Amino acid sequence: MIKVGEYNTLNVLREVAFGVYLDDGAEGILLPKRFVPEGAKTGDAIKVFLYHDGEDRLIATTQKPKGVLGDIVKLKCISVTPQGAFLDNGLMKDLFVPKSKQQRGMIPNGEYLVKIYLDEQTGRLAATEKIEPFLSNDDLTVKVLDEVQLTVYRRTDIGYVVIINNMHTGVLHHNEIYRDITEGDQFKGFIKKIYPDNKIDVAAGRSGYQRVEDEAQKILRLLNENNGYLPYYDKSDPEDIYSFFGMSKKTFKMTLGNLYKQQKIALEKTGIRLV
Repeated sequence: MIKVGEYNTLNVLREVAFGVYLDDGAEGILLPKRFVPEGAKTGDAIKVFLYHDGEDRLIATTQKPKGVLGDIVKLKCISVTPQGAFLDNGLMKDLFVPKSKQQRGMIPNGEYLVKIYLDEQTGRLAATEKIEPFLSNDDLTVKVLDEVQLTVYRRTDIGYVVIINNMHTGVLHHNEIYRDITEGDQFKGFIKKIYPDNKIDVAAGRSGYQRVEDEAQKILRLLNENNGYLPYYDKSDPEDIYSFFGMSKKTFKMTLGNLYKQQKIALEKTGIRLV
């Protein structure tokens, strides 16, 4: 069964001068010649993305869109018409946002956080700025320490509301932020705490000792690259630590303690030295 707006792996049904037709159980879906992998022949399986072209025909491509069905992504506006706006989704055909699905109107070259959905009437991919109806914490699919995909949604007094796995919302508190972020930014994180009312606190990066393990390798590499010594220690400024190591001071101190116990580093008055 084919899925519009998603990746599908389909077999080559037949070859024609302008591409190949892929087996959809009917007459076939065209994969234009420019996107056919070199050497592809009848019977070969090809991973493609399916969407409707400008003439409303279902078509395949090996291009990778910036977002697929269900994704929440930040996209650039290419053009505006009385009916709506068109966003660059990385494909030959731009993604349509009906005027009724816009918050305050879109302008060319503006960037907007949108949810990609399938229009029930046309069966075509479309996008909406009105994301809230798609988000809910009523039935959570995550638990504490789970690794998740985070999308920055909006700023608040205590931090940023983030979208978790395109499904739930959580809060990334200011004391968990160690770099500049803006609406639409996406990065890995983990579930830090779930409250009785299903509100969620998150943190960026990986959780617990897995994070320390990864950061330990980074510190050892940086020591090797700097003749075995770095002028950073547990009293260093948090911003200096983040600027050089890309980690919070808390993670830095945890990692130093771990490396010291393993006798891989020596702690000096003004820095750390490779043993």
